[in-house]
Amino acid sequence: MTFEHDIAEAARQAANQGAPDGAPESAPETGPAGGSPAGDPVAPEGSAKSGSAAPTPRGREAGAAAGPEAEAAGDASADHESTDHERQLEHDLEELAAKAEKADEYLELAQRTRADFENYRKRAAREAASAQERGVAKLAKELLPAVDNLDRALEAAQSAAASDGGQAATQGNGTSTLISGIKLVHADVISALARAGIERFSPEGEKFDPQQHEAIAQHPVAGKETGTVIEVYQRGYRLGEVVIRPARVVVAA
Repeated sequence: MTFEHDIAEAARQAANQGAPDGAPESAPETGPAGGSPAGDPVAPEGSAKSGSAAPTPRGREAGAAAGPEAEAAGDASADHESTDHERQLEHDLEELAAKAEKADEYLELAQRTRADFENYRKRAAREAASAQERGVAKLAKELLPAVDNLDRALEAAQSAAASDGGQAATQGNGTSTLISGIKLVHADVISALARAGIERFSPEGEKFDPQQHEAIAQHPVAGKETGTVIEVYQRGYRLGEVVIRPARVVVAA
């Protein structure tokens, strides 16, 4: 035996000698090889077989009380999530409404800009057409005196040829050639003015119109109504509805 076993045996014998009569001997101690130490309580039979203790009545009451509380907590969490979802929907709807309002503003601005541009385009086209008409009218006013001189030259040449009785043409002095040249130049100038939109008019026999005619004299003429143009001294010219130069006329009194 070991030294420790000897000491334990001596202590047990001393305890037995000092114990009163009839007292049970103390349970033998287990050695280091195994077993429970002296004084340790022995577990009841079956306790080692059970893995967990049976629930107490207080535990069952606590579990029963915890059920409604957990259900109420779950309902509160669901209500909170529903409220958050509604708030998010309201926020999204407000953003969509703001974007739609902004889009309407942009659409109105685009429509107004388009209308302004269309008005500007029409106004610019009118101004360009008006400027072109003013330019043509100005050029025509500068050319009309030359056209009048051609008219007078042609009338004078024709009068001279008529007074000669055709002798100039037979003698070959070039009078007929001159008349033909004047007629050709005169016709070309009138055609050029017509292509530019300028029209010349002779209101003989028409009613006098102060907007288009300029009266230089009045004469009583038998069989003519008062205010009737009886003679055109100088032809008039107009560009569309605009009178470039009124016709100079003699009016019946």
